[in-house]
Amino acid sequence: MSSWQRTHTCGELRPAHVGQTVVLNGWVNTLRGHKGQVFVDLRDRYGLTQCVFENLADADQIQREWVVAVKGEVRERLPDKHNDKIPTGDIELFVTELTILNRCPTPPFEVQSIPTKEKTLADAELADEELRLQYRFLDLRRPTLHRTLALRHRLNKVIRDYLDAQGFLELETPLLGRSSPEGARDYLVPSRVFNGSFYALPQSPQLYKQLLMVAGYDKYFQIARCLRDEDLRADRQPEFTQLDVEMSFVEQEDVFRLMEGLVADIFQRCHGVTIPTPIQRMTYAEAMRRFGSDKPDLRYGMELVDITDLAAKTEFVDFRQAIEQGGKVVALNAKAATLTRKVLDGLVATFRERIKGGCAYTRLEAAGFATGVAKFVEPIRAELVERLGAEPNDLLWFGSGTEAVEGMGGVRTHLASEVLKLVDPAKRDFRFLWVVDFPSFIWDDEEKRWAANHHPFTAPRDEDLHLLETDPGKVLAKAYDLVLNGYEVGGGSIRIHSPEVQSRLFAVLGMSPEQARERFGFLLDALQYGAPPHGGIALGLDRFAMLLSGTTNIRDVIAFPKNQRGRDLMTGAPGAVDERQLRELGVEVKAPPG
Repeated sequence: MSSWQRTHTCGELRPAHVGQTVVLNGWVNTLRGHKGQVFVDLRDRYGLTQCVFENLADADQIQREWVVAVKGEVRERLPDKHNDKIPTGDIELFVTELTILNRCPTPPFEVQSIPTKEKTLADAELADEELRLQYRFLDLRRPTLHRTLALRHRLNKVIRDYLDAQGFLELETPLLGRSSPEGARDYLVPSRVFNGSFYALPQSPQLYKQLLMVAGYDKYFQIARCLRDEDLRADRQPEFTQLDVEMSFVEQEDVFRLMEGLVADIFQRCHGVTIPTPIQRMTYAEAMRRFGSDKPDLRYGMELVDITDLAAKTEFVDFRQAIEQGGKVVALNAKAATLTRKVLDGLVATFRERIKGGCAYTRLEAAGFATGVAKFVEPIRAELVERLGAEPNDLLWFGSGTEAVEGMGGVRTHLASEVLKLVDPAKRDFRFLWVVDFPSFIWDDEEKRWAANHHPFTAPRDEDLHLLETDPGKVLAKAYDLVLNGYEVGGGSIRIHSPEVQSRLFAVLGMSPEQARERFGFLLDALQYGAPPHGGIALGLDRFAMLLSGTTNIRDVIAFPKNQRGRDLMTGAPGAVDERQLRELGVEVKAPPG
């Protein structure tokens, strides 16, 4: 073994090691001089150890972020020098030998902060995210990201252990498949062998896992890489990871029991948190009515209340116009919210855009309503107070229009997270919810046809099958979403296993038998060859890890993420390719129009 190789990690040494001679390897976190000595904090992913140099010539050779090996004797720190902020804070290493393993130029940003009694290792003031993504290999040295990615590893391990114990097989499905016209845009891969033809990268393994059920593999799972060409945001990436699960001979309750057991196991083993089961259920219709969202955050109240009937008694123009146009007036009670008039008026402008209609507010005081639209709603004060459960000092918000319910759902979320700060992402408060009974179809006004609300392989409820051809808008699906703290973390359904029902559903979507055969012929064939009743779910592991780790940015839990425009700032992807490669693929690049 080489003399410079480590005997211990930088997070391992304790008072029990005092007197031992050890070797540590790591990155120079900080250097500081004091009374003829130089103190170097050496860091690796396991922690940090204070190293003491009395040979100042050795210490003068190194700089921050250099990679070094140090050999020396473990000593207990002086009585008044113990550091309870780090696990190794009771000891230090008295260095007798130094080996420089690699040098480093001055980093473009501070990789690590100096731990003190007031400031911990996780408290470094971060550089701009775009710069950190450009130098992601440096950003990944941060202990916060070390812990986050280690948590993600444990998440994956718990999943595999749990599903293996339940008799599931982990099976892989292709990355190169056929493009499907339903759903988000595909990432396409041109074929060199079959010029003019394209593979599609998988948006999910949906069809393949259904084929595995037809093949008799009744319990399948996969931690699958998926790709979708869609608009990005803080909780979305173009490539993502999902836990994909499919089961045969099951109904909805079987999927729920399995996933509730898995969720409880994940939070117990990864966080020591007990998740109550069974998880609460709520229909899509109820979620929209009470919260204006199909993924409501249950950590706070402020439920929506339809007051259209009361608003009709007022003379407020916004209310009356909304009602005349067939819209609604919806209210919520922001309990005891203390905001200035300037802030309130600024929020009105913001909320009008969300609601795409009218927005107003007032405050209840002991003598009646004051500020905002007080004079218009004072005549209905008694009824409003009763319906909204209002008390003095409560702030009432009103939204009006044809999209008032969804709009006020956004108002509720914005008030709670951005204005009133009712939620703390780092707090271990996890509220799960099953949302069920989604509509099977949504009307595509642009194409003037029905579209699948989830995907075209979702089974309608048995009691609604008779409505498929006559009233598709009333057909509810055997579909379900798992919601956690206002995020959809999973979604699934019971699938169609009848070729006759599948053909009927394709017809509702406007597909002729020939089109259905062209696009999904292999699935229709498989359904004819003894497909069992089956269903499943997919959990978004990136979002799951994001919520487990207490962040609101999905890029914090992915080792090498893209930025908000889908670019990899570190490698420069996407980038141009050689003209010869394009010729081989039969691809010609044209300038965009305009």
